[in-house]
Amino acid sequence: MRISTSKSESMVLAWKKVECLLRVGEEVLPQVEEFKYLGILLTSEGRMEREIDRRIGAASAVMRALNRSVVVKKELSRKAKLSIYRLIYVPVLTYGHQRWVMTERTRSRIQAAEMSFLRRVAGLSLRDRVRSSDIREGLGVEPLLLHIERSQFGWLGHLARMPSGRLPLEVFRTCPTGRRPRGRPRTRWRDYISRLAWERLGVPPEEPDGSGRGEGCLGIPPEAAAPMTRIRISGRK
Repeated sequence: MRISTSKSESMVLAWKKVECLLRVGEEVLPQVEEFKYLGILLTSEGRMEREIDRRIGAASAVMRALNRSVVVKKELSRKAKLSIYRLIYVPVLTYGHQRWVMTERTRSRIQAAEMSFLRRVAGLSLRDRVRSSDIREGLGVEPLLLHIERSQFGWLGHLARMPSGRLPLEVFRTCPTGRRPRGRPRTRWRDYISRLAWERLGVPPEEPDGSGRGEGCLGIPPEAAAPMTRIRISGRK
């Protein structure tokens, strides 16, 4: 394999800045704090907040471009507007969502972006004080958070069925060694999906020793990847 040094960069994934000189032949690759890979922004801190902000910003740009010509155009049927919502707006907003760790702030922002489009389709505004759940029900649209969580469980199912040795599965199972930095540790995706499986499906975290205490390195059982039928979405209405 030949590496094009003019198109290559290096990045260290660490909680604090670490200098790393990576040489390819006689050249040292420039070290960066973030870069895009397959359309997703990766940062040296391993956080997803900036990527989620980018997705919300990109979705807002799509809505601004479509607002007058599509979203609020009376000549266009509601069915056509919802098709544009599902086929254009939602994919832009949720690209790469399978690996997101959904905090309450993230949920609130995703719901706000979702309802910003749907209210316009319904011909309503915040001043009308109509509940989001009523708007979705009237349009026949499921909550976007439900779609996100279902896809995340789908990715968990892929992990559960992977043979040993596959890199995504090994990364998922890995428990880093060494001392943690001071302060509360960040929520890992495996911790988030384990808690989500418990809240939505009633599947308790399974410990390697069978204790089920929810401590240490969680082993997600295959049952957590079972298809979801109905799950409750909490958050702003």
